[in-house]
Amino acid sequence: MNDPVFERRRGDLLVSTDRARLDVDLIHQVLSNTYWAKGIPRDVVVRAIAGSIAFGLFEQDAQVGFARVISDMATYAYLADVFVVEERRGRGLGDWLVESILQHPQLQGLRRFALITRDAGPLYARHGFTAPAELRGYMEIVDQDVYVKR
Repeated sequence: MNDPVFERRRGDLLVSTDRARLDVDLIHQVLSNTYWAKGIPRDVVVRAIAGSIAFGLFEQDAQVGFARVISDMATYAYLADVFVVEERRGRGLGDWLVESILQHPQLQGLRRFALITRDAGPLYARHGFTAPAELRGYMEIVDQDVYVKR
């Protein structure tokens, strides 16, 4: 699903969809400590990466961020699991990662690009994301304990 590789450079920074570059151990470590994926098993992270367009953010070849997009690449995309490692935050790297994701050629011309965030609304608003005009019709099944039950 992730071909061809999309890359974007800025100085010693690189955003890449090359899965071979990803530090899955780092991604798992960070995600398993987030409010949205607390306790996520490593095998679930591996499957999530395989079923998504996975974006690694690298600084001098060390991974410092990650995001993934679930999409049919025609009408809809969902941005998920976005992070920059704590020691690199506050330098605009998250902004650049989101900007890069929105430039991916396979994610152009979509009818809807969605995400859910509890604490990063201003970051996404700078890139055009807005709260839905109305939530009527929005439905979901949520299992907050899915990783605990395994």
